[in-house]
Amino acid sequence: MEKEQNSRHKAIYIYLAVTLALSSVVWLLTIHTAGKTGSFGNRVYGYGIMWCPALAAYITCKVLGRNISDLAWQWGKAKYLLWSYLIPLFYTVIGYTAVWICGGGGFYNKIFLAQMEHDLGWANLPPGVFLILFLSLQAVIGILPSMATALGEEIGWRGFLLPEIAGTTKSYTKTSLIMGLIWATWHYPLFIFGNYNAGAPSWYSLITFTIGVMSITFVFTWLRLKSNSLWTGVMLHASHNLFVQAVFNPITVENSHTKYFIGEFGIALPSVSLMLAIYFWTRRKELPGLNSQS
Repeated sequence: MEKEQNSRHKAIYIYLAVTLALSSVVWLLTIHTAGKTGSFGNRVYGYGIMWCPALAAYITCKVLGRNISDLAWQWGKAKYLLWSYLIPLFYTVIGYTAVWICGGGGFYNKIFLAQMEHDLGWANLPPGVFLILFLSLQAVIGILPSMATALGEEIGWRGFLLPEIAGTTKSYTKTSLIMGLIWATWHYPLFIFGNYNAGAPSWYSLITFTIGVMSITFVFTWLRLKSNSLWTGVMLHASHNLFVQAVFNPITVENSHTKYFIGEFGIALPSVSLMLAIYFWTRRKELPGLNSQS
């Protein structure tokens, strides 16, 4: 048992060190070019940082003599993948509806949808019909490229790191808290030195983002351990990015307060995510191989 624990600790330390080294390169490039690059440069560096955890997992496996094929590539039960897809839709609908009702933003952005109608060649459709078609198109087709980028992070975070931490702590709560803290702080350099926020004060964005990440990590951890598949993390991550960044953010009409409420840096989504974290925490006894009380 002690030998196994030492091996897991070694794997964790090596993985985190390699992830830090690789990410630092992309952080520096992103920070250096902040405000100087166009959308192409932002996409390149965005994709680059998201694939650093995967590359770190590959390097760590090579160093330790492990097989990258052992990182829970099996799909698992379909119901857990479906949950992973629907949960972000659930909390974005609740969060954004609350924002729209309370006046933190408006529904819906006619300028954005008019541009989408023009781009798709559907300009003659009634606005309500196009809105439904746009949401459906994003939900079905948009998830695929979103999964391609989310996969890079999830190979590392949920494929490699999470089972190592869970095997060390034997606790769902501790595993979720540690994973959430690591995942949140991994983003901090771009908060502190870059422009990784939606326009709210940096201290505010840092707090709301951290609460959101720490909370939703309880969901990621539960689904990963219950399904024994990294694809639940990929689907959940991709679905979150899709519905928040490509659907609900752009269809929201912004006012002077919107930046404090919507997206990953507002208060709406972390509030709902915190309730989800509590719900999944109450179901921790269902997870195999862990102390059912922690």
